Amino acid sequence: MTIQKIIFLEPKTEKLHIYSKFELPRLGSVLLATIMKQAGYDTRVYFRKTNEIIEERIQADLVAISTISTTAPAAFRIADYYREQGIPVVIGGPHVTALPEEAMRHADYCIRGEGEIPLPKLVAALNDGTPLENVPSLTWMENGKIRNTELCRPIEDLDSLPFPDFSLMDTGGKKMNGITMKPTIPMQASRGCPFNCKFCSVTSMFGKKFRFRSVASIIEEMKQYHPKKHVIFFYDDNFSANKERTKHLLREMIAHKKEFGGTFRWSTQVRVDIAKDPELLDLMKKAGCVTVYIGIESINPESLKEMKKAQSVEDIRWGIKEIRKRKIHIHGMFVFGFDSDTKATTQATVDFAIKSKIETAQFLILTPLPGTVFYQEVIEENRFIDTKWDEFDTHHVKFTPKPEHFTMWELQQAQISAHAQFYKLTHVFRRLFRGSLIGLIVGLYANKLNRNWLVWERPYLKWLKRVSSEKKIFRNPPIIAS
Repeated sequence: MTIQKIIFLEPKTEKLHIYSKFELPRLGSVLLATIMKQAGYDTRVYFRKTNEIIEERIQADLVAISTISTTAPAAFRIADYYREQGIPVVIGGPHVTALPEEAMRHADYCIRGEGEIPLPKLVAALNDGTPLENVPSLTWMENGKIRNTELCRPIEDLDSLPFPDFSLMDTGGKKMNGITMKPTIPMQASRGCPFNCKFCSVTSMFGKKFRFRSVASIIEEMKQYHPKKHVIFFYDDNFSANKERTKHLLREMIAHKKEFGGTFRWSTQVRVDIAKDPELLDLMKKAGCVTVYIGIESINPESLKEMKKAQSVEDIRWGIKEIRKRKIHIHGMFVFGFDSDTKATTQATVDFAIKSKIETAQFLILTPLPGTVFYQEVIEENRFIDTKWDEFDTHHVKFTPKPEHFTMWELQQAQISAHAQFYKLTHVFRRLFRGSLIGLIVGLYANKLNRNWLVWERPYLKWLKRVSSEKKIFRNPPIIAS
């Protein structure tokens, strides 16, 4: 069979979390679909829930699925469905990059790491009947044995990639929007991160070296959209990684304001150290930045050292102060569960988040995501609980904490309590009185979501409380889910 029609699928997570209402697709599937379309193939991208995808009975010559850990069960279910129809399946993304052997139980092929070079080579090899050994970053089954080719080198020239064509995307009629009603356009100005935080899977997927698109390329992509119709979210893991290059980009965004038709409202992820450069913050504000997502993680100095975060509590305090001074919305992300954490330090972190007057926040549970240093640690220490991947969303306890500080139940309760305190209605309305409409909107939504989550996850919470009271020890659980 000749491959001509390729559908790309990114299943949505089925679990409730603070982003449930504001989901955005990752760029990988859209970019790959764009590349294959330009190569002459018929392509379409589906960002839908699992049942919607299966019930629509979409036909194709090849199905390409992208997954993170929390969507892995959904991805595997979809893969099993299409293979039963006799349609070959290739799967990629961070989760299967770390666990390709698991992927091969559900797919015909697995692409590890970046897919822009391997996928066209794989399709060409399948159509031409040439050896799969020539396809880099590929995992497949041959004569009952799993075969792997070497990982291809990361793409150095990111400008060589096309702009993602979002007209190829089917979201089931839902807009890709966040807080605003305008569609949100995901963009990426760089790949990679050298910081290697022990709980982060970015480096296993994109490497430790920063790679940047040119400023000219980013500006050209932005010209496809209009500030009155779209907002932008930069997916970069650290938008300000190269501060001088970032300033150049911001100045160009300001200079092209008339050509754009106005100033884009945009948001991105940064480290708190941007506050050490006032000029950078001023340029971000002038260029239209409205929100920054910051991995604050903790105000416990020992926890910051343990996670290899390379920032101090004073850096955090100063950073929040300087960013708020520019009236840029801060979404703070905190993590509970490090060996250095205690009930006192997690409560101190919640108190800090409230007193520092950041508008919105997430309090997450340290999660052993495949491909991370922390994953390897908990496996080696027999602290890994199970492979219910859909619960690897940083809202569920998936490892046994150090018993002198927390039981599993107590760690879960610390996270639940943190959200309840931060999104208490009195605090939510104070944010409105401070002039933060976003703080009010997200706060009301999060307050309701937290209560719904407790109902949704009642069976999980009941199980967790029971095994914690039994002081159950999990030893050498299966690494690959059945």
